[in-house]
Amino acid sequence: MKQKYWAMIACISMSLGQANAAGPDPADANTVTLPTTYQSPFADYRPLGEDKNTPWKDANDTVGKIGGWRAYAREAAAAMKAREAAAPDGSKPVASPPLPAKSPPASPAQSHKHGG
Repeated sequence: MKQKYWAMIACISMSLGQANAAGPDPADANTVTLPTTYQSPFADYRPLGEDKNTPWKDANDTVGKIGGWRAYAREAAAAMKAREAAAPDGSKPVASPPLPAKSPPASPAQSHKHGG
């Protein structure tokens, strides 16, 4: 039984030795290596265009013209229906969890209690 283990260890060590011997010797000064090149991750970067600064009154008027927050709610509902229809396995997308209920504000008498 011990001979099988020793034979297996010998085979593994020889195969590892051959795998390492296949590459160039890093200690040899005459070894030819390919030059390395560097490409910055920002080489293909394209900056965004300038933001249009809209006066707040004009922005509020635009929101009022399109229907206020209800228009945005209709858009979100339509997008959710489209995602449900596009789900390949018929599964529904996970909705975000409901927000926690707000606790009632403390009365002035309770908020000014001090321990001493």
